[in-house]
Amino acid sequence: MAGATALPLQQLIASLDKACLPKILQVCSGVYFQGSIYEISGSEVCFSTGDLIKVIGTELLSVSCEDISTNEKFELPINHTALFKVVPEEMPYGTMEEMLSLRPVGLESCLPFTFTNHSTMTFGNFTVGAKEALTVLSIEKQEGQEGHVRCHVQGQQEASAEVCIPLSYRGEFYECESQECFTVQEIMSSPCLRCRRFFFVNATKYERPLVLSPIYQVHAIMNLRKNVLKFPSSLEVDVVDVTELCKDVTFTTPLNLTEVVSQPDESFPVVVEILEKPENRSLFKCSWLPEVSRSERLVFHKKGTSAMVLLSSSKSRKAQQFFLVSQQYGGRFRRRPREFNSVYELHVASVTTQALRVSVTKNCEEVEEEGLPALSVGEQLEVLRCERMELPGGKRKGERESVEALLCQRLQDLDDDDDDDEDEVRLENEREDIYLPLYMQGHFVEVIKDNKKYKLKDLGKEFSLPLDVKVVSRDTEVETDPLVGFSCLRIEGAMLEPIIQASLPHRPEQCFEIPAQWLSMSVSFTADALPWPCGRPPALRVDKVTEVTDTFFYEFRKQDSSDATPPPRPPKRNPLSSKPSKKAKAKKASKSDRSRHHQNKSLPAKEFADLTLSSKKRPPAPPPPPDILDDQPPPVVPRKHSTAEIPGKALPNTYVRIEESKSVPLSAADSESDHDYEEVNDTLKAMLKNAQENIMFY
Repeated sequence: MAGATALPLQQLIASLDKACLPKILQVCSGVYFQGSIYEISGSEVCFSTGDLIKVIGTELLSVSCEDISTNEKFELPINHTALFKVVPEEMPYGTMEEMLSLRPVGLESCLPFTFTNHSTMTFGNFTVGAKEALTVLSIEKQEGQEGHVRCHVQGQQEASAEVCIPLSYRGEFYECESQECFTVQEIMSSPCLRCRRFFFVNATKYERPLVLSPIYQVHAIMNLRKNVLKFPSSLEVDVVDVTELCKDVTFTTPLNLTEVVSQPDESFPVVVEILEKPENRSLFKCSWLPEVSRSERLVFHKKGTSAMVLLSSSKSRKAQQFFLVSQQYGGRFRRRPREFNSVYELHVASVTTQALRVSVTKNCEEVEEEGLPALSVGEQLEVLRCERMELPGGKRKGERESVEALLCQRLQDLDDDDDDDEDEVRLENEREDIYLPLYMQGHFVEVIKDNKKYKLKDLGKEFSLPLDVKVVSRDTEVETDPLVGFSCLRIEGAMLEPIIQASLPHRPEQCFEIPAQWLSMSVSFTADALPWPCGRPPALRVDKVTEVTDTFFYEFRKQDSSDATPPPRPPKRNPLSSKPSKKAKAKKASKSDRSRHHQNKSLPAKEFADLTLSSKKRPPAPPPPPDILDDQPPPVVPRKHSTAEIPGKALPNTYVRIEESKSVPLSAADSESDHDYEEVNDTLKAMLKNAQENIMFY
């Protein structure tokens, strides 16, 4: 930067020729430095002192108009329709050639124009007076001779003449005001016009001269910036052109994994530098992920598309595990029966499985009002189709409610000793159609008779998902197969994912597949040499099983089942129309009997009414007068003051009428109860009494 002149960004951008781009600029000073971030047109731009900006293009946005006398500025759009006139320059021109060369536009496009000379000019027998207006008509140039300017002179009494003035003729020439008008676009398209002053033709708001300057939208790139930056040239930043000094500077462009996949095949294999750590660490549980850190290198061997399936272990395990498995996995699987916890799950499975047969694993009691049939453990059902069934007991008497139900056939178990023909005939005769409402809860297990071994890619072709399987033979190409040992694995779904085959530089032969859409990280391509001899790449071993977290599983389910309908709700039953079951009746009756039994036992006895705080017996309360009705309060008796009151003796309550309660014998209360309580015999009573006495004297 030694010897270079710093210019305002707007001035330097306006002077750039698009044919000379790109240009490298360095930020020197201004308000946009020291890491300050400004949001411009929806994008953040940060300029610090010393930053390098590579300008790759400009686009005219608007025009800045500045009033010279007041320094007031305002902007006009580029398609503004107002017209402007050029303000004549007050500075005189010394020769005709100088005046013509400094015209704002090409001479041929702006002819004719008018000028004056402050001194008298004589050409042969023709004399032009001082300050007499001359109009330039054309410029005549002949090879080997000096050029002349043909001008028109308007004399008195409508007399006119033409005169040829040499280009080298000296004088004090002044430009006259021209009647030619220019638009904003015409002014901005000419470098000579941009340095002139203008005024509005038909506007009274601004009668003073204006200087028009273009405002460009600058397209540039910076180091470690992913996208092309776009910012206006009106930023108050001083920059300097360092294109010649920074020819060898490389601007690193960060790429995410999706952008890496879009690179051409010729770009691979390549050594990349990790600029940003993976942000989705919570999605994967693989061995290579902790080794991927900032400023580390990776080898990207190739990019492509891989068919994968998502497996999950059984929920009965202590910690459920999930795996992302490539369909190139070499192990063998065998189908496992699926478990269903509701009729709705049966319905969903029957849509993709023809002639689905299940076995009942938990008894279900019949509830006639809800339309729930009785099911016993071991019964086999074959799912036919989904229909609507009617339930009794609607909101009105005699009304029947219609609900969705699964039509199934109850199959009878067959003896192994019977003939096959007889079994088929008897099976047809013993089939029973039953309806299972979709809201019914139940426990079922799929009945399968398939012992064939399948490859992973064949399972997706022959069966619908989800599917329960078990690994019966491991993949021999994998050192440690994590899928072996699980009693049951469920194939949750399949996906076609763009992947990148990568490896660590110190183990280039051990590859792993990175799902580009599921891992967020930034890398940059480098020119580093590949970690193997030239022309002899190693034989690659690719990991086909990647363990993922439950977060990955939930995100996958969100994408897969976004349009799935929820299971139906049970119908609202009318409590007046529904009849309670026998079990509920018995339970209610026993509860009422037990409450009545406790109520009889809690009646106050005569001995409890005679209790008093003193050793003497409490006298009975006086009877109420016979003429007072039962619904009227008793009369208030005035308190009698007596000095002979014994402290601690309870006085009778004269405000409450006390009736002696009839004591109910325990045997009578027990005889009225419906409960069958065991009676304690005399031998057991004596034994309990003896035990209590022994404890007391211990």
